[in-house]
Amino acid sequence: MKSAIVVFPGSNRENDAADALERASGSRPALVWHKDSVLPDGLDLIVLPGGFSYGDYLRCGAMAARSPIMREVIARADKGTAVVGVCNGFQILCEAGLLPGVLLSNAGLKFICRDVHLKVANSQTMFTHRYSAGQVVRFPVAHHDGNYFADPDTLKRLEDGDQVAFRYCTPDGDETVEGNPNGSIANIAGVFNATKTVLGLMPHPENATDPATVSALGGSLDGQAMFDAIVDALSK
Repeated sequence: MKSAIVVFPGSNRENDAADALERASGSRPALVWHKDSVLPDGLDLIVLPGGFSYGDYLRCGAMAARSPIMREVIARADKGTAVVGVCNGFQILCEAGLLPGVLLSNAGLKFICRDVHLKVANSQTMFTHRYSAGQVVRFPVAHHDGNYFADPDTLKRLEDGDQVAFRYCTPDGDETVEGNPNGSIANIAGVFNATKTVLGLMPHPENATDPATVSALGGSLDGQAMFDAIVDALSK
């Protein structure tokens, strides 16, 4: 599997994403600077990592979505290349029109940095087939603008098309206000495009893959299944 990670000024999770992909695939992804206009040939996967591109000025992800490399990312996505955007990467995908909806300021107007629980809403995709439908997993979050919003018609299309990937929940799997850290509509933590080839999510699966964080910090390894699933699907 051949993959690349796009790096913007202010990205800070590109190496974490590269480590997670290398653990799953055995190959180190290419790092592509946002001002480049060409992606490597033959890519199976493009990743937009977390961070604070352009310092989150204007709107989170809005300036990065107009970077030169995004024309190529959009062109590849339109041809079916798999794309994952995590946290700031999710914001960029929404600003670029590759995913529906927007990310607003958290309901509490505070930066959130902690582990959250998620329920797997759709386990029948290249990104999630190593999970079971309804499975509860634990990923960390680190964001101020992770409050996902979509208008009623868009939300209905997402629900009808099984485009919700993950929902925030309590440790017991209840999709309640108590389990929703940022006020996202319908507890949505991540969504797919209509063809399920593009995934955006606010929590950080790449930071739930390193055994060292489990022993040192009590972290989770629940994100590893996502990267293993991607390698399974794209290495065939």
